[in-house]
Amino acid sequence: MRGALRDAAAVVGIGATEFSKDSGRSELQLAVEAVLAALADAGLAPEEVDGLCTYAMDRNPEIEVFRNIGGRELKFFSRIDYGGGAACAPLLQAAMALESGIAEVVVCYRALNERSQYRFGQAFVPPPVASAESAHWGWSVPFGLATPAAWVAMAAQRYMHDFAATSEDFGRVTLACRRHAAVNPHAWFYRRPLTLADHQASRWIVEPLRLLDCCQESDGAVAVVATRTDRARHLRQPPALIRAAAQGATDDQMNMTSFYRRDISALSEMRLVARQLYAMSGLGPRDIQTAVLYDHFSPFVLPQLEAFGFCGRGEAKDFVRDGHIEIGGQLPVNTHGGQLGEAYIHGMNGIAEGVRQVRGTSVNQVAAVENVLVTAGTGVPTSGAILARDA
Repeated sequence: MRGALRDAAAVVGIGATEFSKDSGRSELQLAVEAVLAALADAGLAPEEVDGLCTYAMDRNPEIEVFRNIGGRELKFFSRIDYGGGAACAPLLQAAMALESGIAEVVVCYRALNERSQYRFGQAFVPPPVASAESAHWGWSVPFGLATPAAWVAMAAQRYMHDFAATSEDFGRVTLACRRHAAVNPHAWFYRRPLTLADHQASRWIVEPLRLLDCCQESDGAVAVVATRTDRARHLRQPPALIRAAAQGATDDQMNMTSFYRRDISALSEMRLVARQLYAMSGLGPRDIQTAVLYDHFSPFVLPQLEAFGFCGRGEAKDFVRDGHIEIGGQLPVNTHGGQLGEAYIHGMNGIAEGVRQVRGTSVNQVAAVENVLVTAGTGVPTSGAILARDA
């Protein structure tokens, strides 16, 4: 059954700062720059914004961003939990706010100085006061599982055991992203492709993850502007319809440490998101021409391909080996370079690339794009969206 939100709203503007390792300015300034750029792209004025949406770990309060862009009346603001897993959730929040009439113009944003100001890859230290939210860390952190790479390594190791995947299979994901980034002038790794030998020579972080299986730590900001589709059709840019958007958490879900499930590498929360997206949109895997799959760590791209039905369970390694995720393949993935190649802006830069594919303006444009799948962080409660070309 198709959902009521199908095509009700559209992304009409995208904006970003440069992506760097030292922005030299505050996260608030980055956020404001990206939001203003997105509004200019859409042909909208700051005073027309009446909704703002971001997600956990962004340190820019909605009211501060609103005040600094010159906003007048803020009617809707929301902040979704679970870090990168919420990357696509602002699109769902925006679509609901717009369809219900609560807001007319909603801006979704993400701004981080995660390289120069703090390091996302460092060991996690749970807060001293136990809470329902933090208690589960007691099952992992005391035993050395204290970094995102360590948490993902557990699931990746199990995937290798179950399906005879290898480090080279993970490396081929990185290679595809870096090939795409190499021709993207906005990517940190512009003109710097890799070889599989380079990947295999990179040092271990936590086996089976090598350095080049791990996404970047980046400074930068990205924003997207959404409005109702009927209004979007009269604005400056071709609308990217929000054909579907969904969130998901499933069995024994924890925050990156769901190690007590029957299958720890299947990403059951992403399977739930896939079912919702296909049901809301009325589409299936064959209707998707390109995908932006959250690549904070290369191993988790493989079960995402399986969760969305692009290949069978355990077959993603062969799908990647056959070149299907590269330009010219069956499903080009992360045509901007992904978080492994362009920048790690917690998934918001992936949404922007989805919009560019719909518009036909990507540096690695896929032919005849009708529908683009975009996913959010894996290993946590997650989200996803399908962006589509207007008829």
